Amino acid sequence: MSSPSQTLSGIFYLVAGLAVFSVQDLILKQLSGGYPLHQAMVIRSLTALPLLILLVLRDGKGLAAILAPGWQRLFARGFILFLAYTSYYLALAALPLATTVALYFSAPLMMVALAALLLGDRVGPARWLAVGCGFLGVVVMVRPGSSLFDWAALLPVFSGLSYALSMVLARRMGVRHSAAVLAFHGNTVFLLCALLLSAIFGGGSFAEGGHPSLAFLTRGWAVPTPGDLGLMMACGGIAAAGLTLLTQAYRIAPTSSVAPFEYSAMIWGVLWGWLFWSDWPDAVAWTGIAIICGTGLFVVWHEAQERRATGRSAAAT
Repeated sequence: MSSPSQTLSGIFYLVAGLAVFSVQDLILKQLSGGYPLHQAMVIRSLTALPLLILLVLRDGKGLAAILAPGWQRLFARGFILFLAYTSYYLALAALPLATTVALYFSAPLMMVALAALLLGDRVGPARWLAVGCGFLGVVVMVRPGSSLFDWAALLPVFSGLSYALSMVLARRMGVRHSAAVLAFHGNTVFLLCALLLSAIFGGGSFAEGGHPSLAFLTRGWAVPTPGDLGLMMACGGIAAAGLTLLTQAYRIAPTSSVAPFEYSAMIWGVLWGWLFWSDWPDAVAWTGIAIICGTGLFVVWHEAQERRATGRSAAAT
């Protein structure tokens, strides 16, 4: 069971990791009109690789920790994480940044449910009610049946499910593996999958220009300008730091305690979208955001009440 200090540290790592990753969202959305996603991911992953190796060595267990027993499960988790981020990045190409981030906020709700089902975390009726209300907010933002519906809106929801599963698995695997090792395997799978996508689409023969998300996936490789190459490489450092921070958060703290703070990313989504693309959520989008974030804040408040009650019971005995 995690101590209060571990929980607070986990929350700090999560908030810091989300702030770091928000810069990568900004960069990839900026690049999505001229380059394919797999090209950016290959360059990002290659840049992150030596940084992650240094982080593994810093743990003091040497490179042998990378191939410790159970590395196959780490690769499987890395593939789930690859699906999560790829679907999220493809959504960025087609949707406003704030909308993509808000729909992705189904992840913390799914984490609460998955933590109960897979880890045996205690989740009371109030939290289950919050999960249900949060999904109502997701439906409001997706707008099924509306003329404004875009199938790309389903991508960040799928991303949320995949990400939730990967972070719940991190909680289980973190007993035996450090955050750096988990992040290293995640990045390695990213690189291998991006190379596979590049082999399929890199020549440009399958390029599809109709929908922004499909174009971002199927566009052929292009020679980047020095500035754009620098941005892609910067994503490597961001990925190394962000993956380690997020993995450490779920490794040391209970999922149901840390997950609600995923909502801090909404601040960055709205801010970057407004500053760089003049995107501002409309009334329906704000309604969905309010429902989703409101459920997260309720979960935070409810957990604080439970911790106080537990503390009082322990003091009484």
